[in-house]
Amino acid sequence: MAKKILYLLLIVAVSGLTGFLAAKKAMDRRLSDQDEMAAIVGSGVTDKKSAPQRRVEVKEVPNFSDAAETAVQAVVYVKVTQRANYQQPGSLLDLLFGFAQTPRDQVGLGSGVIIRPDGYIVTNNHVIAGADVIEVTLENNKVYPARLVGTDPATDIALIKVDAEDLPVVPIGNSDDLRLGEWVLAIGSPYDLRSTITAGIVSAKGRSMPNYDGQYRVESFIQTDAAVNPGNSGGALVNAAGELVGINTSIISRTGSYAGYSFAVPVNIVSKVVDDFIEFGAVQRAMLGISITDVNAEVASRAGLNDIDGVYVASVQKDGPADKGGITEGDVIKEINLNPVHNSAGLQEQISKLRPGEKAVVTVVRDGRQHEIIVTL
Repeated sequence: MAKKILYLLLIVAVSGLTGFLAAKKAMDRRLSDQDEMAAIVGSGVTDKKSAPQRRVEVKEVPNFSDAAETAVQAVVYVKVTQRANYQQPGSLLDLLFGFAQTPRDQVGLGSGVIIRPDGYIVTNNHVIAGADVIEVTLENNKVYPARLVGTDPATDIALIKVDAEDLPVVPIGNSDDLRLGEWVLAIGSPYDLRSTITAGIVSAKGRSMPNYDGQYRVESFIQTDAAVNPGNSGGALVNAAGELVGINTSIISRTGSYAGYSFAVPVNIVSKVVDDFIEFGAVQRAMLGISITDVNAEVASRAGLNDIDGVYVASVQKDGPADKGGITEGDVIKEINLNPVHNSAGLQEQISKLRPGEKAVVTVVRDGRQHEIIVTL
């Protein structure tokens, strides 16, 4: 009996030893496979103890729902019609054989922004240029005929009005406060897709376009990468708080469609133009009476500047506002009313916010020294 018990214990011991050895062998094989996998994935894997780990802070994704849902109610669809110029047939043959084609009305589409609850709507001059009939459709699909209040080709801004009350409006922001990289929304009706909202960031400020026709223009565009296409013109550019900071105006594209660059007129320029339309019936445009160019390395060296920044005064109109105030040729303008001026477009923007007869403090650098000069525009 004792022999049987001893024999059973021996069998159990041997079985346990065999199972242990098999499990150890399997574990060694698994570790070997993991080492081989790590080698295949890449030799760049380092020991966590030997290499400090950089912690990336994950911030909350911005949410524009409140801004979008509020602002979209004040962005309208603008339809303009230019009546066809009907002409009599040139001859009897034209009349008999239909050689004279019947002209058709020209229809254009764009966007607009309600800025006052009593029906004032701002849009682009190029949207309503030549229009005989202007029709506005609100976000709630109500349709109103509109009349033209004023146009300003220099800024590409126009003001129209509908006979309505208690309309939703977009609160006016401050385009001077915009920062590079700040999120903005573009709202309009591209390709007849009404109440379309796109998002992007402020890519640049103070942009100007090539002036091929030589016409006087005031340009200091806000550049964004929010998608803008034909039909967006005249629509709203709003910040994350839902405030109007610009009027979408143009794009740069080789195809005619959005290619990553869109431009808006700053609302600080728009507000002044609109106020002039309502108060005076036309834009009251202030002038300094100088010709200017951007500062380059040569100018900076000659003027004793520490940086390549500002606007160089190339000439001064005799007996003009700048001449009477004491600005001279060779001065470099750095600020207007304490607002920094980095280039010609920025100078135009600051002056365009003022009216004739108003005073401006012009900060210039002359012979390496800074001067503040008061000029009556």
